[in-house]
Amino acid sequence: MEIKKQVSLTQFNTFGVSVNTPLFAEVRSSLELQEVLKDPRFEDALILGGGSNVLLLQDLSRPVIKISIPGIRIMEETEQTAIVSAGAGVVWHDLVMWCIANNLGGIENLSLIPGLVGAAPIQNIGAYGVELSDVFHNAIGIGRKIGDSKIFEAEDCEFGYRDSIFKNELKDEYVITTLRLSLTKTQHQLHLDYRGIMQTLDEMGINTPTIDDVAKAVIRVRTAKLPEPKSLGNAGSFFKNPVVLKDKAAQIAELYSDMPSYSINNQFTKIPAGWLIEQSGFKGKTFGNVGMHKNQALVLVNYGGATGVELWEHAQRVMDAVFSTFDIELEPEVNLIN
Repeated sequence: MEIKKQVSLTQFNTFGVSVNTPLFAEVRSSLELQEVLKDPRFEDALILGGGSNVLLLQDLSRPVIKISIPGIRIMEETEQTAIVSAGAGVVWHDLVMWCIANNLGGIENLSLIPGLVGAAPIQNIGAYGVELSDVFHNAIGIGRKIGDSKIFEAEDCEFGYRDSIFKNELKDEYVITTLRLSLTKTQHQLHLDYRGIMQTLDEMGINTPTIDDVAKAVIRVRTAKLPEPKSLGNAGSFFKNPVVLKDKAAQIAELYSDMPSYSINNQFTKIPAGWLIEQSGFKGKTFGNVGMHKNQALVLVNYGGATGVELWEHAQRVMDAVFSTFDIELEPEVNLIN
């Protein structure tokens, strides 16, 4: 493990924001992580995975620990299910593709979500009707204070919509090193409820889809809507889809008959944040080097050379407009790092 000084983080965040850190260590095992956590210079370090869920606002005064722990394997299995173990540094989409290649179902709807495996339980990542918590078996974390290793079962994680205990009570307390998922080997339960998935499968001429077909449909939908971070700086969905009372959703639907919505339960309805932003006039509109993407208004974009502050200022501009128009407060899904 090499410790470097004065490192640019431009290539380590998908917004492509140019900021520096005074000290940088990349770890490839739990032992290396425990070793660097003992170093007093890294006491207040920023833990960085794929950099796909952070907005760096300025040069950092604290060091960075980059998590690059590799490895995917089947840990145990029965005739119907398999427990898959993956290192926190594995690219999430690579894990999805590995599982599909091995006919393991459950995460095909989560294809092409940016970022690394280690961030998945923290965010409880989700897309197209599936969340990580649906297939979560357990995770291993290393305590930042004393370097202890702890197994987190599903009930320990307090999963919610894009939320977990790791964003609340245990924020900055543990670093996820391993994720284990419980996936199906036979009789896969496909989630095809989202309109875009069914429509795309129809366009592909597929009537009885496999998990591979579902993944290909998701990839086609996401590719059409979402820009590739390597060519256009972004962090995917910048805002959470707001969940509102059904009465509130009904009031908006009276004014906007085409409003898309998804019932959560008897009390709450989810409204796509991208639709709210588009109705507020920001889809494809640029302000200097920043804007919301032309194909998906939920995606905040760095068109080149934008600072973290400029990106955040535009996000706030969008939030203010949505609140003014719909009386709904948007909440960032991306973490702001000072």
